[in-house]
Amino acid sequence: MSDSIFSKIIAREIPATIQYEDDDFIAFNDLYPKAPVHVLIVPKHPYQTLEKVALSNTAFHAGLLQTVRKVAKILDISDNYKIFMNVGSKVQQVQHIHVHLTGGWTKNQDVGAIEEEAAQLINE
Repeated sequence: MSDSIFSKIIAREIPATIQYEDDDFIAFNDLYPKAPVHVLIVPKHPYQTLEKVALSNTAFHAGLLQTVRKVAKILDISDNYKIFMNVGSKVQQVQHIHVHLTGGWTKNQDVGAIEEEAAQLINE
């Protein structure tokens, strides 16, 4: 697999605003946010897509979701957030697993507007 933009961020070849990092995952701000908080959570191992990770690799799958929860807590959105992931070369813009974590909406924001933002994000 050739280096993705995410691999280059992990290697510090491209700058990013990093919100969290450990031995296995990194989380950084999306360059084109679709919500007040929009972070990408990326494994350091360059899996192209979720389907390239064995179902038996429960440590990876659990670690990914645990990292989502850690980052949501760090960003103070743990009580109100959305996550999603595109899977496969036809829908992923970057061929490296990544989870979108969005949140940070105010209480006064219309839920319909939030849903519309999420639908736009999913369709991109």
